[in-house]
Amino acid sequence: MTHAITSITELEAIYGTPALTSTAKVADRLTPEYRRLIENSPFCALATCGPEGLDCSPRGDSRQCLFIENDKTLLMPDRRGNNRIDSLRNIVRDPRVALMMLIPGSGTAVRINGTAILTLDPELLKRFEVEGKAPRSIISVKIGEIYFQCARAVMRAGLWKQDSHVDAASLPTPGDILAAMSAGEVGGKDYDAEWPGRAAKTMW
Repeated sequence: MTHAITSITELEAIYGTPALTSTAKVADRLTPEYRRLIENSPFCALATCGPEGLDCSPRGDSRQCLFIENDKTLLMPDRRGNNRIDSLRNIVRDPRVALMMLIPGSGTAVRINGTAILTLDPELLKRFEVEGKAPRSIISVKIGEIYFQCARAVMRAGLWKQDSHVDAASLPTPGDILAAMSAGEVGGKDYDAEWPGRAAKTMW
């Protein structure tokens, strides 16, 4: 690719020095303000790294997806998913994680960089039961740094605006994708038709 940026010096010459508003917001532990944001965020993206490369996984829970253990530690129940366990494999081998949290209706995103471990602590598994179903593990995140991201990206995307929403019927369905990728071996209309019932039984 032509005109590629190949050095930090060149990069910094283009973007300049961050203003105080970009650096003063960074904390190494939870503040009262960041607590309130975390307590109202039901969704985040979890980024991990491992020998095979990088992974970014969506994580969501009812009303709140990360739970505060103390000012340096956040807990994330690992709810039901596709059993690929890409994120968990990475954490076992490389504890570095990054998270971006979103709050429906708010343009402010919260970013966290830190390290994580997986725990099977029986008391924690019991604490995070939903409808009698415990998570299979808990991701315990130690905060290295936490800060908010300004609302420009969310505003540009119109993320929470109704008129920005795409008609789901215009998009390929999971069944369509599976059928195309497996030459019809799995997926298709039956997969899509059965999905709502399957999801309701395996949500937690």
